[in-house]
Amino acid sequence: MKSTVAVIDYGMGNLRSVAQALQHVAGLDVQVVITDDPHRLADADRVVFPGVGAMGDCIRELDARGLREPLIQAARSKPFLGICLGMQALFEHSEEGDVAGLGLLPGRVRRFPESLQLESHGGRMKVPHMGWNEVAQVTAHPLWIGVAEHARFYFVHSYYVQPANAIHLAGSTDYPFAFASAVAVGNVFAVQFHPEKSQEAGLALLGNFVKWDGNVGQSSAA
Repeated sequence: MKSTVAVIDYGMGNLRSVAQALQHVAGLDVQVVITDDPHRLADADRVVFPGVGAMGDCIRELDARGLREPLIQAARSKPFLGICLGMQALFEHSEEGDVAGLGLLPGRVRRFPESLQLESHGGRMKVPHMGWNEVAQVTAHPLWIGVAEHARFYFVHSYYVQPANAIHLAGSTDYPFAFASAVAVGNVFAVQFHPEKSQEAGLALLGNFVKWDGNVGQSSAA
């Protein structure tokens, strides 16, 4: 029987591009499905939580579709990948709309501050942070295998994650200060960038995810 990767459909994000990239790297032995069915999430071997947009809308849509608890259970029990808004929503609180996240990981989501938008030569940094930027691999992880240190990934975001526990930091990016561009705890790995739009480095990371058993020797999400 084929293993399955479920891409959570809560009405936000370019789900098809994520699913297509996953299927491309997974091959014929893996079935990638886009679904809002809690039972399919429960039955899937791996779950991907993508998204773009606002945190408040994300949480409301998850609740309206009955997906909050199935998502939380998946994050506690199987290989789980959060992408962009799907990373931010795992944390406790966001400054965007002053809303609570899912609370699976300790920390906050903050907006890039006006006072830190100046480059060293005096030019203003643009918000949102949009385009290609380097990711430094802070900790070793199975999803980094075959991904070059300081590989460039594609970003589109105005808010960034500030983990409460430094041990959860897996990748860091400068804009203009260092922020968490990847986090990892147990069976959960989440990234601020879009691997499905990041060419070879992104496909390598997704390829690692579809083979990952979720075991890295850390405790699972709360």
